[in-house]
Amino acid sequence: MAVSLHNSTGISRVGFDSQFLGSHSASKASVSVSFHSSLTNLSLKSVETSKQQSYTIAAMSKAESSSSDQVKLDISLSPRVNSVKPSKTVAITDHATALAQAGVPVIRLAAGEPDFDTPAIIAEAGINAIREGYTRYTPNAGTLELRTAICHKLKEENGISYSHDQIVVSNGAKQSILQAVLAVSSPGDEVIIPAPYWVSYPEMARLADATPIILPTLICDNFLLDPEVLESKISAKSRLLILCSPSNPTGSVYPKKLLEKIAEIVAKHPRLLVLSDEIYEHIIYAPATHTSFASLPGMWERTLTVNGFSKAFAMTGWRLGYIAGPKHFVAACNKIQSQSTSGASSIAQKAGVAALGLGYAGGEAISTMVEAFRERRDFLVKSFGELEGVKISEPQGAFYLFIDFSSYYGIEAEGFGKIENSESLCRYFLDKAQVALVPGDAFGDDSCIRISYAASLTTLQAAFERIKKALISLRPAVPV
Repeated sequence: MAVSLHNSTGISRVGFDSQFLGSHSASKASVSVSFHSSLTNLSLKSVETSKQQSYTIAAMSKAESSSSDQVKLDISLSPRVNSVKPSKTVAITDHATALAQAGVPVIRLAAGEPDFDTPAIIAEAGINAIREGYTRYTPNAGTLELRTAICHKLKEENGISYSHDQIVVSNGAKQSILQAVLAVSSPGDEVIIPAPYWVSYPEMARLADATPIILPTLICDNFLLDPEVLESKISAKSRLLILCSPSNPTGSVYPKKLLEKIAEIVAKHPRLLVLSDEIYEHIIYAPATHTSFASLPGMWERTLTVNGFSKAFAMTGWRLGYIAGPKHFVAACNKIQSQSTSGASSIAQKAGVAALGLGYAGGEAISTMVEAFRERRDFLVKSFGELEGVKISEPQGAFYLFIDFSSYYGIEAEGFGKIENSESLCRYFLDKAQVALVPGDAFGDDSCIRISYAASLTTLQAAFERIKKALISLRPAVPV
């Protein structure tokens, strides 16, 4: 594309040339800006007298007639940023939303977002904050009121004690995790991440110039980390172990005894810290129970606990999360936040106080939502479990089902082509069944596909029937 801009005298020109070759060829794009060399010597004083004005016009005329020197703009990006992949869950969700807006009846089961409204008491607290003029900046780390409420929650529900200066409130748990990874990781450090993992963990490590070390888990082990595998992979470069329980994408919950074994291994390595992502702690199905890693003997000093309000309280759009940990580490997170986003929304923080005031584990409002999630989980586990060539680990928490469909890989689907992996199978489901799901390769396990059951039971029933119909012409390529 070329664009020329002229001023009213017709004496200057700036030309732009650009070529867009797709997201994987961005480095080949170029933008050129043309400058006339005889103009660079002009000053404002040259127009103060008629003699100088004549000179200026003559110089400009000469410049118009001469060939211009092209200076190409360097549009290269940071190698650190180039190493980061965009979020596949966000991309698929956006694509499915666009299809729905275009009139395509797509059932969207890709996003990790509860379909419930924010409980009325919480919403009203936010509305009142606006009405009462509570719309100004708060302290960078969060209001004292909210941090005090978080300290109380962590003590009563999780058995871990913090003071308000050991808490930083951020614009969502996602920001809290990124700031923690940036705060403690140095170039060359290793961040240990069990797979399947939340899509952003490895990319956050790369943003910190650290190396993600992926430790695969098995569906037959409910996707839980094997302590022996962990111990074999720890090195002098190991700086951070990320644990997520209940897990996104598997719904697995780490039993306390397994966490204790992991803690014994962690304790042997002075440099190794643990980031415990507990955003789904209240969405858990009995008899499973949640254990905060920082509550284990010797782990408080080396654990950064991240939580938030998005999932359990159905507050995704409010953007509110927090991190708790030793002051030295949390202060570093606070410093990063002070130079990036500053504090979270004052309105959201008032709503957060109301959320924590609902009672233990969110009280009745949250337990009602959890019961609905359990009903949906039970339906999907039973229904998919009856299909040929499917392997399932029953989720104990969160609202995801991570299903192994790998027995269908290698099949040629009529009118579509060969199903080679989780991504092509997801495209097949979107094309043939009009159901949007997330391929397992985004989570580090290409054998599976993630289904979010944060949708009504009626919607899930319709989605299952569509998927089942799309699989009728397919048969497992290998015995299961």
